[in-house]
Amino acid sequence: MKRRRFALLLAVGASSLAPAGAHGQSRAAPSTLLDIPLKVTGEWGASSPRDAAAVLARMRAACLIDVALLSDRQPGSLRVENRGSGNPAIWLHDDGTAMAWIVVNVGPQDWSKLAYQFGHELGHVLANSWDARSKPASPCQWLEEALVEAFSLRGLGKLADNWERRPPFPNDAPFANALRQYRSNAIGNYEKMAPAPREAWRIDEWFLRNRAALEGKGGAQAPVEALVPTLLRELDEDIRCVADLGALNRWPERSAVAIERYLQAWKRSCHEIGTAGRLPARLQTLLGLA
Repeated sequence: MKRRRFALLLAVGASSLAPAGAHGQSRAAPSTLLDIPLKVTGEWGASSPRDAAAVLARMRAACLIDVALLSDRQPGSLRVENRGSGNPAIWLHDDGTAMAWIVVNVGPQDWSKLAYQFGHELGHVLANSWDARSKPASPCQWLEEALVEAFSLRGLGKLADNWERRPPFPNDAPFANALRQYRSNAIGNYEKMAPAPREAWRIDEWFLRNRAALEGKGGAQAPVEALVPTLLRELDEDIRCVADLGALNRWPERSAVAIERYLQAWKRSCHEIGTAGRLPARLQTLLGLA
């Protein structure tokens, strides 16, 4: 079968989860990551690109509905491109546009994987890591990776609940169980990475023991996964922590500073844009840096 290349523009995303105006943001003049146009492109093979676009719109809304989106560095549009090879990523293009370009790699109708990959990269966009200046850098890139992974898993849970109530496709409410299972499997794998059961291990001791590996060039391969369930609980328990992600990386050095400075800069950035600053403060405590 010939692979189809497809471009579809979606200007809506939250309407299937909440009525217009439910979160106080204008529908007439889109200005936040929740409302900006979403363009779907790439090679979708046997999948219906329109169906893929529907899933992406639902996942965006699940991740961002009711979140205070206060960053002054939000993009003007989103592009999601499916490619037949390579890893999911933010394509740091340098064309002078305000478009955030997300690359995914999923097979036909693999909606769980699509939502999960998109959610992770959308987390990077929320964290102001989408333009040409946003190159990942040690020593703190590992923390952003753990945070956006937790962000995606939070979104998957909310997507599953919404899918069960109002499936985007006819007679497809049972697929919510597949989304929940995908999420549960991911969380279970991360929990296995922890040095002890959830109630027993000390995150500050874990960080001290693994700091060199986390902050090295191979930080993405270090035991960062162990922290994801803890971060997920923080995001699940307080939506203000999700809003705090929008204050990340608003300083010139971005992640290329020691974590002590990184968390302090994040707290200042939260104050500047008006978010609570609970998440960086909580991480200072958890990591033994308060």
